[in-house]
Amino acid sequence: ADQTRGPLETKKAALRLPLAPLGAPARTASAVRWGGLEPPRLAAHGPQPCLSANSSTSADERAKRYYSRAHRRVNQSALRDALESEVTRIVLDAMGSDQHPAPEIDAARAAVDRWNDAVILSGPRARLEPLLVPDGAGERITIADAPEVIQMADKGATAARGKAENSMAVGMELLRQGQADAFVTAGNTGGAMTTALLRLGRMRGVRRPALAPMFPVAGGRAVVLDIGANVDCKPEFLVQFAVMGSVYAQVVLGVPSPRVGLLTNGEEAGKGNELIHETYPLLESSGLNFIGSVEPKEIYAGKADVAVTDGFTGNVFLKTSESVARFLVDTLREEITAGPITAAGGLLARPAFRRVARILDPAEYGAAPLLGVNGLVFVGHGRSDGRALVNAIAVARQAAEAGLLDALRRALEPFLSREPSDS
Repeated sequence: ADQTRGPLETKKAALRLPLAPLGAPARTASAVRWGGLEPPRLAAHGPQPCLSANSSTSADERAKRYYSRAHRRVNQSALRDALESEVTRIVLDAMGSDQHPAPEIDAARAAVDRWNDAVILSGPRARLEPLLVPDGAGERITIADAPEVIQMADKGATAARGKAENSMAVGMELLRQGQADAFVTAGNTGGAMTTALLRLGRMRGVRRPALAPMFPVAGGRAVVLDIGANVDCKPEFLVQFAVMGSVYAQVVLGVPSPRVGLLTNGEEAGKGNELIHETYPLLESSGLNFIGSVEPKEIYAGKADVAVTDGFTGNVFLKTSESVARFLVDTLREEITAGPITAAGGLLARPAFRRVARILDPAEYGAAPLLGVNGLVFVGHGRSDGRALVNAIAVARQAAEAGLLDALRRALEPFLSREPSDS
């Protein structure tokens, strides 16, 4: 080893990605092989260990015990026709949103009408079945019985482990077995994260999964990650977030070589905390289309397709953006209706205001993918209504049909040869 290199140079050398910019031909035989969108359907996900690597107990035996109770609840005979069809199969957590299960049932009906796909509602059969009887939706909407629910007030990690038959666990079990193509929930984010790790496991080489929502920006949309799955991060995590976010932008936004920015408090390379200082040179040498540091104003100006940050900063950015958007819309409404002249002008401008409100409405963007787990898991806002959940299903369908999982696995190949020293 070169004794003249400092700690930062050593870390850069260990993490350097032999990547061509995503969307461009690989430079070397070891470079990421990215061939664009792949329309073939996803292969069934094989069983994944749900235990930590340092467990001394047989992973197969403990996994079998963990899965068995929830698996018995799935009515295989009722699901058979839908699961064997050629349509995209979506599992929707019927007990996720604040107003469950009404928004989920509305979304399932709308999705069946719109795409004629199979929608599987995971939740208590005794509660859901009477609500579907007058619907006449037929075999396209089925129920996977899940008698337990992770509530918003629950501690996600504890509830996910203590309620083995909850609606998220039963839904993700179908995904794990390859009997569904994607899972959508508007429930407890921590519960969804823990359940995904227990049921599906992380992709090989992934240090931490990340939530990656779309944000409306000038000229289109941008991916921002992480927005809450990982409060504390290391530079290596952010590099992987950038890789996964770039692939997601390619698959969903159709951007050949996404511009990646590092979210911080200034455009200059020297700005930011220690995490930013250590991450910046790693992204520079990553082979991604890294454009440097970006402030929130650069994101909203459309200068980056992917913005990378730790989960704490990302969550503050998300909630601040939602609050400012709501404040602006409410203030405009109040000022326009304050007098007869402005009210008359408001009538003329109403179509434009409606378009702006629609762009700023979180319901338009449905749900955010949890990138880095062995399955397509999408997490929406607890306040999601039926329209928001239909949009969440639309995003999940797009990701499944475009082969997002396969694209992520190819992009993460360079990380497989570098086992992390710690977690």
